Amino acid sequence: MADEPHPQLQPILDMIEQTPNLEDVGVEMARQQFDAVATFTPNHEVYDEFDLTVEGADGELDARVYQPGEGERPVLVYFHGGGFVVGGLDTHDNVCQKLADESGWTVVSVDYRLAPEHPFPAPLEDAYAALEWIADNPGAVGGDGTVAVGGDSAGANLSAAVSLMARDVERDVTTDETGPDIAHQLLYYPVCGSPFEEYPSREENAEGYFLEQDTIEWFDAQYVQSAVHHRNEYLAPLLCSDLSGLPSATVVTAGFDPLRDEGNAYAEALKADDVDVFHATYESMIHGFISFIGMVEAADDAIRVGASGLDAAR
Repeated sequence: MADEPHPQLQPILDMIEQTPNLEDVGVEMARQQFDAVATFTPNHEVYDEFDLTVEGADGELDARVYQPGEGERPVLVYFHGGGFVVGGLDTHDNVCQKLADESGWTVVSVDYRLAPEHPFPAPLEDAYAALEWIADNPGAVGGDGTVAVGGDSAGANLSAAVSLMARDVERDVTTDETGPDIAHQLLYYPVCGSPFEEYPSREENAEGYFLEQDTIEWFDAQYVQSAVHHRNEYLAPLLCSDLSGLPSATVVTAGFDPLRDEGNAYAEALKADDVDVFHATYESMIHGFISFIGMVEAADDAIRVGASGLDAAR
């Protein structure tokens, strides 16, 4: 474990220290503030980029397609981070652009509905409906029929959860439905922990490293508005006692992240159930570090790691 975050992160940590905590400014201001932080990071040019709508659970959703070149290609359906409360297509442009360029996959970023207006399970239902639509309509995004899922933080949670849902649909003997065939799941510092477990990293990294424990608790209060969901495996994938049959996974975690321990635990749980997993830990990084492509070397490396996982899943 590193003694302190990498020096390349210091300008970012200094900037974040100057801004109010999201939980202190209310939902609308938090969204504006999160959007503003995203403008701090440079974009990355791709061959083609365009917006369209995809099917959600309760109507159409905005989405953005990033094509790294001509011709039909495998498709990564990407779900952005932001605690299920903030974030959108614009905040993760650079991540999706870089993933498309490094991997050679077309990336489709989906703008799922956000809490508190749309609490759990609405964002998850959107994510699954969008994945189904993209899998069923590959021509709309230049896809070749191969589909993977990926995301960071809350988006990684959605990616893990839709992977579970797709597997469970296939196993459900009461229905003839089939789930989308997911080739791979790319999980950057996923939210996946059980609300009934204590994780040391949440205490060790509770303050000072971008994502703070008070902010996590505020996000949770917006997203999970009924305690009846606390034992839902699709909310907290670490509650699932059987992870067998899931698609291969790339899991990336960061040493100074409150979510470090649950991400590490999920990677180990997948491995224990014979899922093919590549787990990369960046000990001197903070939560959200892949957004700082071009500014922090580890961010570029983590994108390459994700691209390698996708390449192996072709």
